[in-house]
Amino acid sequence: MSRLYLLTRHLCPTVSESKLILVGHAVGLCRNRCIATCINRSFPVRMFQCSVRFLCELADKHQHPDFNHKAAVSHITLRNYSSKSFNLTFTRNYPRRRQTSNHDIYEQKPKEEENVSALFVPVDVPIKTSEDPGESNIGEELGGSLKTKKKVQAKLIKILEAFGRRPTIRMLAEERGLDSNLFHQSLRSFQNYIVKSELLEAELHFILSDLLVGSGHVDDIYPYFIKHALKVYPALNCMDDLMKISDLTDPAQWYPEARAIKRKIVFHAGPTNSGKTFHALERFCKAKSGVYCGPLKLLASEVHGKTNDRGIFCDMVTGEERRYAKPDGSPSDHIACTVEMTNVTIPYEVAVIDEIQMLRDTSRGWAWTRAFLGLCAEEVHLCGEAAAIDIVEELVLSTGDELEVKNYERLTPLKILNKALGSLDNVQPGDCIVAFKKNDLYQISRELEAMGKECAVIYGSLPPGTKLNQAQRFNDPDHPCKILVATDAVGMGLNLCIKRMIFYSITKSTINEDGERRTELLSTSQALQIAGRAGRYGTKFSDGEATTFKPADLLILKNVLAENVEPIQMAGLHPTAEQIELFAYHLPHATLPNLIDIFIKLSQLESNYFVCNMMDFKALAEMLDHIPLSLRARYVFCCAPIDRRQPFVCTMFLKFARQFSCHEPITYDWFCSQIKWPPHIPKTIENLVHLEAVHDVMDIYLWLSYRFIDMFPDGDHVRNIQKELDTSIIQEGVANITKLVQVTQEGEKSTNVGRRKVGKDLVGTSKASEKLIEMGVLSKKQLNALRYEFSSSVKQSGKKGRRK
Repeated sequence: MSRLYLLTRHLCPTVSESKLILVGHAVGLCRNRCIATCINRSFPVRMFQCSVRFLCELADKHQHPDFNHKAAVSHITLRNYSSKSFNLTFTRNYPRRRQTSNHDIYEQKPKEEENVSALFVPVDVPIKTSEDPGESNIGEELGGSLKTKKKVQAKLIKILEAFGRRPTIRMLAEERGLDSNLFHQSLRSFQNYIVKSELLEAELHFILSDLLVGSGHVDDIYPYFIKHALKVYPALNCMDDLMKISDLTDPAQWYPEARAIKRKIVFHAGPTNSGKTFHALERFCKAKSGVYCGPLKLLASEVHGKTNDRGIFCDMVTGEERRYAKPDGSPSDHIACTVEMTNVTIPYEVAVIDEIQMLRDTSRGWAWTRAFLGLCAEEVHLCGEAAAIDIVEELVLSTGDELEVKNYERLTPLKILNKALGSLDNVQPGDCIVAFKKNDLYQISRELEAMGKECAVIYGSLPPGTKLNQAQRFNDPDHPCKILVATDAVGMGLNLCIKRMIFYSITKSTINEDGERRTELLSTSQALQIAGRAGRYGTKFSDGEATTFKPADLLILKNVLAENVEPIQMAGLHPTAEQIELFAYHLPHATLPNLIDIFIKLSQLESNYFVCNMMDFKALAEMLDHIPLSLRARYVFCCAPIDRRQPFVCTMFLKFARQFSCHEPITYDWFCSQIKWPPHIPKTIENLVHLEAVHDVMDIYLWLSYRFIDMFPDGDHVRNIQKELDTSIIQEGVANITKLVQVTQEGEKSTNVGRRKVGKDLVGTSKASEKLIEMGVLSKKQLNALRYEFSSSVKQSGKKGRRK
């Protein structure tokens, strides 16, 4: 049963089963493809495009009495038609994360293939407006002036236009890398240079003088034109070098230290709660030296703590923090780090790479690929889904290592219930309700508190300390908090004693690089990762259960979980700072975003690799474009862990960069004045969200303090106040989250009337619209569409008034 059918069944409950089957077979008669999108109120973002009008016509044709036209029209709209019945490939016309072997991990919106030449930015060639004091204008002295009369200049332009129309010239230019676009741009620049310059090369001056009097041949201009074109587009001079720099066809050879030893790769493959990571960490602890590479700071911190508890010195290294286990601060033989911080030059006996399936991740996958290919360890233990076995086998062929696969089964059973929760009245101790929207999270927690049921709350933007505190409250058998309300953040990094996992929704909303919000069905991998957190070996809730909140979602969840996770066939790569610096050496006038675009376009990849999505990197580079920074500093700043959807975080990031560019240290006092420290205990949800953003800003400061120690000198002081913010202020706010929700809702009600009055002016207000765009609520295209609709409605209402 396909996802398209299941979602159509879910969205159109009033349409009978037989009708859907009938229409499904009828649609199979068509040969055109369709992309289905839902406009149901519960799914405001396009999800399916189905042809309702076509389905209705088919229903009329087959004279089926049970087809409810109105019900169908309220759920799906006409687009185009399908080549098969409801057994369709889930085609998308927007970027979406997926697990396929296609080269483009992010499917782009349909557009024409962009040539690399379109990315080249022309360089302004300086026009000589006066003679050099040490050089005379020989061309003008011997050949006469070319700019004495306007008629002469007009004739000169005609000659150059005739030169540009010559097929031979175009062919020769194309051989030098000038396609049609670059040729026209270069010709326009060349014409401007000749007409406005007061000092031309003597030989060019003589050729133009001869052409003006009908002597010579127009093709004689070509050597000077091509010389000028290469100044306008310097990349054409070094295309071979750029191609070599961007050659990513054999990344295994980037790490000669790892290739110099014979490594043994041990893949611990299995689902959640199967003991795979436990066995890898046992080998890690028994080794003389080792490194653990995890996806989250929480996991690195957990391994760091447990290893030291066993009497084994283990340091912790993350982007924002360094912890040394030995009292004298000397490095330990064991290290727990986040995967991005993996040092591939230090030799180890054992290395553990956790969640290896994340090498397919379109944003961070490069870090797992780098760790796998580059770790200089005798044994490399991989922990993750069995779906990654195929890609690991492919990569091992290029590294020449030995591979051993150990398969694990789940230690305790996981049962998918046949009954949905239906109501919050049916929650039990040990339940975890997973929602993918913060508003749902707040609403559920408030309703539970109103029923006298205390709950813990965990979501992604909470600081690590607050997450651990909420997890401890939920796990503590003596604490009255027995219910957990969380986002998919519980799927990784936290040890939780969950009996039953309840999916409040089976769709997840995300924002793409265009700022457009989209909703998509959970993938099998995502659903298994979350559901698998129910039941934990060795706890009172060893057997796990999973269900949905809404009865209509249960069948879909069962089918999603029953699907096989598609084997991963590609691993992510990322251009290094050294590669970008080499690009900049050859293209000194190009901006960093432009360098990235050209690099990605020229990059050559093997079939089992892809270049990770660099939209966030480019967005930060564009933000810093007007600030004078060295290329290396600009690259480092753009690698900082920043959520560019948060206006306050972006503002502080720019302030850091401006201070840095002025060579002014970002001191503790300056920092506190900018974030208005100390803050008050949050009284509303908006206050809490702001404090979470402040915590993120502190993370950025600490991250930069390890890269630019002299410019961010007060890392220890910032870490102290960050700990206070996390463990005291934000934790207290989250503990009282239901009160914050109530206060926020009461405030919204009190201003509801005022909002109605100014509502129609919102779209036209620049500050409000800009804020909505920054928050990701609207894209610029959507804003323009709203403005158009609003102006149209005003005109129509005016016409009706005049008629009356």
